Amino acid sequence: MKQKKIIMTGGSGRFAQIFKKIKNKNKIFFPSKKTLDITNINSIQRYVKKIRPNYFIHCAALSRPMDIHEKNINMSISKNIIGTCNIVTVCNKEKIKLIYFSTNYVYAGTRGNYSENDPVMPINNYALSKLGGECAVQMYKNSLILRICMSEKPFIHKKAFNDVETNFMYHEDFAKHLLKLINKKGIINVGGPKQIVFNFAKKTNPLVKPVSAKKILGKKFPLKQSMNISKYLKIIKK
Repeated sequence: MKQKKIIMTGGSGRFAQIFKKIKNKNKIFFPSKKTLDITNINSIQRYVKKIRPNYFIHCAALSRPMDIHEKNINMSISKNIIGTCNIVTVCNKEKIKLIYFSTNYVYAGTRGNYSENDPVMPINNYALSKLGGECAVQMYKNSLILRICMSEKPFIHKKAFNDVETNFMYHEDFAKHLLKLINKKGIINVGGPKQIVFNFAKKTNPLVKPVSAKKILGKKFPLKQSMNISKYLKIIKK
């Protein structure tokens, strides 16, 4: 297979640091925020014209702390919505395949086992900001949206919900499969086996303490956030 050029945003982020260690035959670029500012379309355009990539993997985002999206919506909008819109605009102009990292939080989280065709109903402002990015990406047909549920290894938090069902997987587990997906289009749910967050966490953090999301966050907090990942599993097993 001919070597491909790939740009990945979020080069200093948690996932990119893991992905850099994966050996592959492609030439992958991890521009710094200074080199490629997603909030500045001219910055994106200059870098893309310099590299001339075949693929653009956009995983840079404002995520933690989660409450920043409630306290500073301007920052959330600027980075997660406008920044993504800028990238879509450039990829469309230069005819580059775009892969966008979204989140499982775009689903309502009230019944679980969500498929890619199910309606979305973001559970918080972070999810709204990621869905805002998705809207722009879906307008560009040469694109792939990955709705991902992943975390650091070992589980870094001191407490974990014992009543929330989800599909957490570790960055390492997804990093080795990402390049198997990049020629696909549309939307793919990405995650691990369906399980309670506490059960996932204690496998790598035996000191983690169980807590109830229902008690802490209220009765309206969605407890069944799992996705149907059969599409993802079928692709990576080939």
